Amino acid sequence: MRSGCGCDDLFEPSPLSQTLQETFSRLWTLDRDVLAIAWLSLRVSVTAVGIGLVLGIPLGALIAVARFPGRGAVVGLLNTFMGLPPVIVGLILYLALSRSGPFGAFGLLFTPAAMVAAQAVLATPLVAALTRQVIADAEAHLGEQLRSLHLSAPQRAGVLIYDARFSLVTAALAAFGRAISEIGAVLVVGGNIDGHTRTMTTAISLETQKGDLSLALALGLVLMSLVLAVNAAAALLRSHVARAYG
Repeated sequence: MRSGCGCDDLFEPSPLSQTLQETFSRLWTLDRDVLAIAWLSLRVSVTAVGIGLVLGIPLGALIAVARFPGRGAVVGLLNTFMGLPPVIVGLILYLALSRSGPFGAFGLLFTPAAMVAAQAVLATPLVAALTRQVIADAEAHLGEQLRSLHLSAPQRAGVLIYDARFSLVTAALAAFGRAISEIGAVLVVGGNIDGHTRTMTTAISLETQKGDLSLALALGLVLMSLVLAVNAAAALLRSHVARAYG
């Protein structure tokens, strides 16, 4: 005969505790799905940020040092592009990469390459705008000296990029943060295909809707850990530079 006191219920794990236990179990055992999704996300975002740095740093530096008609409008446009809606970027790339689009013959739609392109489009204006501000500040101190050497605008930009190289880490961090946390554009052009184009952000959204909260939480913890690790590495770099160069 049961006592009816419900004491057994007191020791029954709650749904939340079960979810947390499953989450940490996935992380502790290096769950294959978590690793595969995290690796794809990291690979796509690092590639996109690399493209954004290669394109955005020279562009931002040239805009900072060059003087030309309409420069103010270009700066305003660049700042506007920092806030490009990801879904709109994804839609434009979808139209360009679809079979009827100008790049449809390459078959890039719903591939990691399309996701790299989407994140690069979002990262490049951000890098360029932040670089422009950093280089403009550097030119305020060194501009007269460089002009006295009769250097061209690209040459001055190159010197200032090297001089402010450690300050540009901020641009790289901002670009990585934007890329790794992006969901709208990569969902449109990647399709969130399991084992092929499913990133951490798209998987978190999907698994939450499906009710697989342990996988969603595990991916969320990995995502936050990656961002924290990158920021910690950048902070250590800046601290080392401050000690080494004053």
